[in-house]
Amino acid sequence: QVQLVESGGGLVQPGDSLRLSCEASVRTFSTFAMGWFRQAPGKDRDFVALIRWNDGVTHYADSVKGRFTISGDNARRRVDLQMDSLKPEDTAVYYCASRTDVGGWNYWGQGTQVTVSS
Repeated sequence: QVQLVESGGGLVQPGDSLRLSCEASVRTFSTFAMGWFRQAPGKDRDFVALIRWNDGVTHYADSVKGRFTISGDNARRRVDLQMDSLKPEDTAVYYCASRTDVGGWNYWGQGTQVTVSS
């Protein structure tokens, strides 16, 4: 059974940095890309960033462009999210996910809380 395990969340002040990590419990499942989503209280789960394994291309939500950087290691089924210049509106539960090329996001982590507050 594939499990994605996130780590690195916490409480930080505005302007601080935080690094999230996600690693799969097994490395043999099919994955086209891995990425991060987030869900703030009372809101829908939103896309944050992804990295595509075949060519290394990355995509970001407009709200995090220039502040967040996604990186990863396909062989280890691991993806990291470096978050800089954090804002209070970045407060959310962050979820790691994996997708196939046509099947969508099919594996999800349990989430890690990120709180940005002074």
